[in-house]
Amino acid sequence: MVSIDPAATPDDGAGRGGPAPASSRRRPQRARTRFGRVDGILLLDKPAGMSSNQALQRVRHLFCAEKGGHTGALDPLATGLLPICFGEATKIAGNLLGASKAYDTVARLGQVTDTDDAQGQVLCERNVQAYPIDRIDAALRSLTGRIQQRPPIYSALKRGGEPLYAKARRGEVVEVQAREVFVRTFELQAADDLLDDGRPLLRLHVECGSGTYVRSLVRDLGEALGCGAHVAQLRRLWVDPFREPRMWTIEQLQALAERDPRALQACLLPVEAGLVGLPRIDLTVEAAARFGQGQRLNKVPGPAGLVAVFSETGAVVGLAQLSRDGVLSPQRLFNWPTGGGLSPD
Repeated sequence: MVSIDPAATPDDGAGRGGPAPASSRRRPQRARTRFGRVDGILLLDKPAGMSSNQALQRVRHLFCAEKGGHTGALDPLATGLLPICFGEATKIAGNLLGASKAYDTVARLGQVTDTDDAQGQVLCERNVQAYPIDRIDAALRSLTGRIQQRPPIYSALKRGGEPLYAKARRGEVVEVQAREVFVRTFELQAADDLLDDGRPLLRLHVECGSGTYVRSLVRDLGEALGCGAHVAQLRRLWVDPFREPRMWTIEQLQALAERDPRALQACLLPVEAGLVGLPRIDLTVEAAARFGQGQRLNKVPGPAGLVAVFSETGAVVGLAQLSRDGVLSPQRLFNWPTGGGLSPD
């Protein structure tokens, strides 16, 4: 087949010289992203107004990563830490989903919305009193520890394989059952905010376990005070094991990509960084090779439960369950390029 460059063809296809009609001219096409293998964890500082999936796709294209996923969605209103896993790091995303997290949030008192945040429709407005600090603290304490929490109707929780927010947007009546969650810390940071700009705002700090909705905490705080409330601002500060994260904004990543795409690699943490909270099992090279082929190993010393398995060379081989009687059973194996690990291709 002969390929013809239209720009070098002097006629319009009808034997007449001169430029082709506008309808037949080809518009210049954008160069398609060439995706390839990228392994590692990016600690993204998600901007407000963007969904977690939109943020994921933006950075995945910047890194030209063929495989990626985020660990625990942030609402479009929220900002802050969103760990992005590329390549082999996606195999530990589930572990990060269940990790403890911390947030700073601003509660707007006196307004109840259908989404429990500022992006929803206001359902009702109530008067806000000048609450004494001890009353606010008592309400916060009542929402600390192991509590029963009803998730927001507009949430990504699924029922019948469909997110609840999709049902709510269609106007369906959505019943959400309360479930147990763990709230380690729910504290007032600044009482002065109650008078800032004449708006009834409270600045709060939250540390909680997996499955906890800050929107629900703020909604329930408003009910405990008798005035109603919703989340006006939300920022995620950390996710275990990234307690002091070096986060990257999309703008910073874009600037690096424009200067030198290879510089983006320095923004990634290795897979091992996401495993520091797990007990570590070190195997000999021979035992690690057998484990990497999916074989169970016997008489392995260590704590029972989920463990991270390394070779004595320092390469991480996979995740495993270690039984009380020392049986090491592979759960997830890492498939590194030749020379990058011990798992088989």
